[in-house]
Amino acid sequence: MHEPSSVAQLADSLRSELDRYPADGKLPSSRALVERFRVSPVTVSRAIARLAAEGLVVTRPGAGVFRARPRTDTPPPGDTSWQEVSLSGDGGPEAVPRTVDASGVLVTLAAPPAGVIELNGGYLHSSLQPERALAAALARAGRRPGAWDRPPIDGLPELRAWFARDIGPALGAADVLITAGGQSALAVALRALAPSGAPVLVESPTYPGMLAAARATGLRAVPVPVDTGGVRPELLAAAFRATGARVFVCQPLFRNPTGAVLAPERRGEVLRIARAAGAFVVEDDFARCLVHDDAGPLPPPLAADDPDGVVVHVRSLTKVTSPSLRVGALAARGPVLARLRAIQVVDSFFVPRPLQEAALELVGSPAWGRHLRSVSAELRNRRNIMTAALRLDLPALALPHVPSGGGSLWLRLPGTGAGTDESAVVSAALRAGVAVAPGRPYFCAEPPSPHIRLSFAAVAGAAEIVEGVRRLRTACEETLGMLPAGSGDGCPAEEPTEPGGRTR
Repeated sequence: MHEPSSVAQLADSLRSELDRYPADGKLPSSRALVERFRVSPVTVSRAIARLAAEGLVVTRPGAGVFRARPRTDTPPPGDTSWQEVSLSGDGGPEAVPRTVDASGVLVTLAAPPAGVIELNGGYLHSSLQPERALAAALARAGRRPGAWDRPPIDGLPELRAWFARDIGPALGAADVLITAGGQSALAVALRALAPSGAPVLVESPTYPGMLAAARATGLRAVPVPVDTGGVRPELLAAAFRATGARVFVCQPLFRNPTGAVLAPERRGEVLRIARAAGAFVVEDDFARCLVHDDAGPLPPPLAADDPDGVVVHVRSLTKVTSPSLRVGALAARGPVLARLRAIQVVDSFFVPRPLQEAALELVGSPAWGRHLRSVSAELRNRRNIMTAALRLDLPALALPHVPSGGGSLWLRLPGTGAGTDESAVVSAALRAGVAVAPGRPYFCAEPPSPHIRLSFAAVAGAAEIVEGVRRLRTACEETLGMLPAGSGDGCPAEEPTEPGGRTR
């Protein structure tokens, strides 16, 4: 019997027998299922994984497989008919030249010269990556029957179901497309939702990779100012009215670069305003797995409470694992999913099956939870070390917000206007042996003041963080005329907020 067919048949058999067991009732052991159905242990494992992804069973390491408790929180179906009007609005202003400035992306991707401390990186340092778990997952994936076959166009059903369950009850596996990482998902979403030359509303400041993708698609990025509570609803509504935009891109959780979280009272307002404008909200939920262990309970994704299909949700495993595990997801409800799927197919056909199989092995293993807990604790520790070092060595740099998630800090340099100070500091820092990210690429219009972004996730550990800040102090003394720390003549920094918004 062909192995993939055996998996489906065994899953169907087990699914039909689940009513024999009470909620939390234990199913027969894998060995018993192998003997009874005359299939291989791999077939049993994959069939159980399929049922687990559907939420029908729960696996407990060392204890066995149990029937899951029935879910009672399935929301009623929403009305997505409004999307037909929004998606048909293909008339637009004059096309935007597709000249792309990728400097903001390249600065986080390029490896620094030897001896330079990398405070500008965009990914976890190798010491934080689950290298052993990834290697084991890839090895197991390679032994799966059909691992090198062509995968389903939309992605492996089990992986789509896992993403759907992780996002929230409003979505099912059928609402999810597997993508080649978050950047690819953002690019697909922008191409699907807005015609060339159209405006797209973005938070200001925001992720440079999204701005570059918008420009490559021929879209006009229009900034909407934010504060420590995220995008300001009254300005978002005004921007929709002024531009006629049909898309708003946001990062409600630990926004890059500031680390701010959209305030609870604004979440519903953002969706209401977009719905009234006949617009989509592209939710880039890139940092959910980069939460610090002192953050407290996280708000659910905007997509978790969106029956009408306003939100197009972007999620990725890359940030919390490895730059090379480029596996992400696009989730949406309604007719827009067909357009997203069509563009995804044209762009990349499909995500390589071995990567999808490896991702599925990783998130289904006990090592996954251990890795998330380890990263959560280590990021909190590194954030505290960097903030303490900045207060000691660079008190004149303003740090208005200390985030409770993500891997970086957003600092404002003394003075106003973008000027030359920012680029001078970045260049001097490199000469001093530390690479930092300039703030200018995070704005699609003129920045209100010069900034730099420092990563505490991309370095080897505490010693490099402290030494990197010391080298940055040397650069600031050279370019900004700042006196050494402790002289008493530096400009006072803003009083930063604790994670959660409390003043220190």
